[in-house]
Amino acid sequence: MSGASAAPPRVPVSPRAPVAIPVESPSVWDRITNWASENKAIVYTIAGVAVVFTGAGVVYYLNSDSTLKASAEPRLSKKERRKRKEADRQAEAQRAAAPSPDSKQKAASVESVDELPEINEDTVTNFTEEQRKEYSLKLKNAGNKAYGSKDYNRAIDLYSKAILCKPDPIFYSNRAACYNALGSWDQVVEDTTAAINLDPLYVKALNRRANAYEHLEQFSEALLDFTASCIIDEFKNESSAAAVERLLKKVAEQKAEDILKSKDPSKLPSPTFVSNYIQSFREKPRPEGLEDTNDIQEDTGKGQLQQGLQAMDKKTHEAYEEAATAFEKALELGGLDEYEALAYNLRGTFRCLKGSQEEALLDLDKSIELDPSMTQSYVKRASMHLEMGARDKAADDLEKAIQQNDQDPDIYYHRAQLHFIHGEFQDAAKDYQKSIDLDNKFIFSHIQLGVTQYKMGSIASSMATFRRTIKNFEKVPDVYNYYGELLLDQGKFDEAIQKFDTAMEMEKQTKPMAMNVLPLINKALALFQQRNEFSEAEKLCDAALIIDPECDIAVATMAQLLLQQGKVTDALKYFERAAELARTPGEIVNALSYAEATRTQLQVQEKYPQLAAKLQGMGAGAFPGGR
Repeated sequence: MSGASAAPPRVPVSPRAPVAIPVESPSVWDRITNWASENKAIVYTIAGVAVVFTGAGVVYYLNSDSTLKASAEPRLSKKERRKRKEADRQAEAQRAAAPSPDSKQKAASVESVDELPEINEDTVTNFTEEQRKEYSLKLKNAGNKAYGSKDYNRAIDLYSKAILCKPDPIFYSNRAACYNALGSWDQVVEDTTAAINLDPLYVKALNRRANAYEHLEQFSEALLDFTASCIIDEFKNESSAAAVERLLKKVAEQKAEDILKSKDPSKLPSPTFVSNYIQSFREKPRPEGLEDTNDIQEDTGKGQLQQGLQAMDKKTHEAYEEAATAFEKALELGGLDEYEALAYNLRGTFRCLKGSQEEALLDLDKSIELDPSMTQSYVKRASMHLEMGARDKAADDLEKAIQQNDQDPDIYYHRAQLHFIHGEFQDAAKDYQKSIDLDNKFIFSHIQLGVTQYKMGSIASSMATFRRTIKNFEKVPDVYNYYGELLLDQGKFDEAIQKFDTAMEMEKQTKPMAMNVLPLINKALALFQQRNEFSEAEKLCDAALIIDPECDIAVATMAQLLLQQGKVTDALKYFERAAELARTPGEIVNALSYAEATRTQLQVQEKYPQLAAKLQGMGAGAFPGGR
């Protein structure tokens, strides 16, 4: 891990064991977002911005100072002004008759804007350079005073005349502040653009224009300006940084809507996700009459149901697609008799995995109606309610399942997952233990109990739980993978890598055609975040993507890896791919937020080439030897 801080970042431990509550898939976003928030200066530099805050608006000032200055000169009477004006006229005539040796005329001294000559596009050409400078300063100061009195139209007139005398970026920005106060956003954009054309690194003008763009709902343009502002200020302005994060989320949410509209409703997520979902329920023997030994005609409802169950056992992408199709056909053909409730349960399962929650809920409702004793249908319906934000309905379904069969260990496991997701670790630990007491052969109850103990701060108990689980499930790769995560969180890098390697080797031996890619990804994350071993990490990500090309976790990890190496264009492609593969709206927004941050960095470098060197320097400082 390269970074600005001495200590390596903590790697968060998330509920990575499979859950039937697909609120978020076992996701690299938890870890990337946590790392990003702890290393904000570095992350902004490489454009990997985490969407964490919703910040207040930026505070704007009129001048380079934080206060407005009014003229301190006393106001003259009309008689005194006439005398002064006549004296000035005579002095000017004398100077015109006898020019100074360097041929430069001294500007006429005036005490207030009331004494200034008429200023317009025609008259301003007659003024000397020094006169223009003096008049513009008087007009600006008077404009500041009018602004302070909230006489915005008067201030606009004064700044406009100052601009005629001298097109200074401050004058344009000050006039933009008046338009900002009046809510004239187009004029704000026009004036701040003029200021930025004169001074491309004028932070206040960039911030003002960004604010106007945001009011005009031109979020991408606002994001670009705020990002440039942050780079100039080296990310020391918290308001601008918060604005970047806020706008990243807005832009991402807009684009996420388009992705969701165009998403193929018949497409399943990666087999890694599907397998984790299905594995969250204990394996049960096939229903009597649907075993492989029974020869059932394929063109019947029962035959299709049997085919779907057989396909699920293969655990490949093609097999899961085959299973989903078979369950659809089974209900179309009918004649399922006592298996009808199971068919609705399974079709609802795959519809849920595809993201078609409303249709899936109808299927599970029907399954429960046909067979109220099928507790798994209650649990799956609870998972969908929770994903849709209806926690009370989810808890109610789990309670109904317990009323049907209070000895079903799966119910307590999934109720524990609900508690875990909401940070209710004491209640989660009790339900995991209840699940184990009813059936101690389900490994994920043990794994999640250990993770929960770790979250509660009971490190010794957690480690003991994992050592015991390894002893009882020594041939199961999952336990080594999750144990490795906990070791990595404690900074025990070598031990963690050893556990990931063990999990990978076991996966190859036990299920080479459908191996779980999480150990590869965990090792890749550890290598590049802890030791900057980019080449080896890339190889691991490539291997994971060969096994599961549609694994959003592997794609997102590769994107972050490329980003840390400064390969911004390549990283952008992977973040966009991750957004396409993401299943839930939250995951899509996360992926797009990183994509937009990456795209914005490229745009800043293109539009403000003078910032490219600054950005490079910041990156080099953050990653010594890494660029």
